[in-house]
Amino acid sequence: MKTNSGITVLMADDDPDDCLLTQDAWDDCKIENELRFVHDGEELLAYLRHKGKYCDPATAPRPGLILLDLNMPRMDGREALAEIKGDPNLRQIPVVVLTTSSVDEDILRAYDLGVSSFVTKPVTFDRLMKTIGDLGNYWLKLVELPPVV
Repeated sequence: MKTNSGITVLMADDDPDDCLLTQDAWDDCKIENELRFVHDGEELLAYLRHKGKYCDPATAPRPGLILLDLNMPRMDGREALAEIKGDPNLRQIPVVVLTTSSVDEDILRAYDLGVSSFVTKPVTFDRLMKTIGDLGNYWLKLVELPPVV
């Protein structure tokens, strides 16, 4: 089975509890890839474009996969997704929406903007572990991801 163990996964989520629980589930699922966090769409784009505190690519490696919450302050996930998929230097990075929303309008808009997958966040830790494990197996072991350049 293919492994994408060398890629960094970047999660954009403003809720510190969700970040902590996701990191715990990541660790419990023994996913070897590094999981990094940013907390809103503006910070996500600064990271991806190596701006401000993320100017050094050695300390802000390009992610091979982005996990994106939709509801964040300053710039929400919808706006960030539109920026990412509209940027020829970023559009190849797969983006998985991982959000509490299950509203049809959000799902349709995310796919219209080019999201790779849309996953509704589970409410229990056991379900979160299963979801993170499934995401890790699919995105980091099964599929061929674009090379990180």
